[in-house]
Amino acid sequence: MICIDKATAVRMYNKVQARWRVTIEELRRRRDAADESEREALDEQIAYMEDTDMAVIVSQAQNEIEDMKAKGLDIKPHRERMNKENLDEKFKDPSSNMRFVFVCAMWITGFDVPNCSTIYLDKPMKNHSLMQTIARANRVAPGKVAGLIVDYIGVFRNLQNALAIYATPAADAVTGDRPIESKQTLVALLRRAVAELNAYCTNKGIDLAAIQNATGFAKTKLLDDAVEALITSEEQKKEYLAQANQVTRIYKAILPDAAANELSADVVLFSVLAQKIRSLTPPSDISEVMQRVEELLDRSIAAEGYVIEAQRRAEAELVDLSQIDFGALAATFTAAAHKRTETEKLRGLIAKKLSRMIRLNPSRLDYQDRFQKLIDDYNAGSINLELFFTELMKLAQSLNEEEKRTISENLSEEELALFDILTRPELKLSKKEEQEVKKVAKELLEKLKWEKLVIDWRLKQQTRAAVKDTIEETLDRLPTLYTKELYDKKCDLAYKHIYSSYFGPRQSVYQSSPSASL
Repeated sequence: MICIDKATAVRMYNKVQARWRVTIEELRRRRDAADESEREALDEQIAYMEDTDMAVIVSQAQNEIEDMKAKGLDIKPHRERMNKENLDEKFKDPSSNMRFVFVCAMWITGFDVPNCSTIYLDKPMKNHSLMQTIARANRVAPGKVAGLIVDYIGVFRNLQNALAIYATPAADAVTGDRPIESKQTLVALLRRAVAELNAYCTNKGIDLAAIQNATGFAKTKLLDDAVEALITSEEQKKEYLAQANQVTRIYKAILPDAAANELSADVVLFSVLAQKIRSLTPPSDISEVMQRVEELLDRSIAAEGYVIEAQRRAEAELVDLSQIDFGALAATFTAAAHKRTETEKLRGLIAKKLSRMIRLNPSRLDYQDRFQKLIDDYNAGSINLELFFTELMKLAQSLNEEEKRTISENLSEEELALFDILTRPELKLSKKEEQEVKKVAKELLEKLKWEKLVIDWRLKQQTRAAVKDTIEETLDRLPTLYTKELYDKKCDLAYKHIYSSYFGPRQSVYQSSPSASL
């Protein structure tokens, strides 16, 4: 918040703090009277507000403590914070709880905070100062559609003058673009985006009004039916997710303006459907699946009970692929009312498992190629849904068998990875030669891990060279069928694998990943 002077900055801090506490108490009362579907969202909103830190940032002046005291203000605690803490770094950090600052002249120019989303203007400004202030909220950041500037005193009457001096005349004259638009422009954009997505869903046979009006199991069934209709193909799934994401981003840019309320029910429903679709294909980090859809857009609208329920169901439906009974899975698919949804779940589990398996052993890329070909054939219409599901089950079974190779080969996961690098594509090895290669792989790993993989080894030329030399010396003991050309190739592949998988003493992808099963 940009205030007219230092005293006003302190005074506004006090006022906002007082109102902030009142709002928290109001939310607590609402929480006590709320049902279970609302309570979780209110708890999180209360926690967010209680965690939020604010600060006054003003330049120091002589006798400021006495001057402020004469105005009924206490600047001493603020000055102590400014002197002792790195408040600028805290405010720049998107993960910090420092979310609101009160300034007068400091931080207006030359202070870059891309994640700053809102500026409250309570100070007359013009020309260069006005343009610099606008730029504070106009920086691009992940998830940020636009910056919001709240003008309390009509500062933007000076905007055209500032643009005439500092903006690029050609661009403004040709395109009509301006760095500032009324928020009603975003509201109109949201209405149009919602209408387009409504039409898209209607064309897919989805009755959005029926979903919104339903309750309990009826609502759950309608949501599942809608998901099934939206994942007919990869292209259609991506199209829906792209449109839903655009709606969400515009909606968040309008918040907390009450103008967003008229469309909140539609936005929440679109976001819930998008989250249910995404949950069918979990990323490698399961915690990402459990994040709220854009933090549930805004906690104030999370009273829609199915939002939280959709999250819980997504969490409950995450399955360990290695524990699946494929006979039962095939029977479930045959009887399923939502066959595309069941297929998407299996596809998501395979994608997640493949990602981890390839990270541990790059020689498994042929499984990824097989997986991608199946997807491409299905999307092209070369195979139908039933055959696609059957082939996915076969691939999943193959992955489970591949994971068990550590037992059959009597090797650890990391030893197996190096053994595969040294023997694939398939070499015609005798049993004796196989044992020789395994011995070399084990010796190489042991020597590297105990002697060469020191702290920051990848950053220094000398330590990288030592790792290369060790690889070449150890692989020189491979069986005689390894020609000079093949030996050089295996040395290069082994080094690349070690470089990408081992970061330092007892630091590798094998320490940070599960050893055998999901």
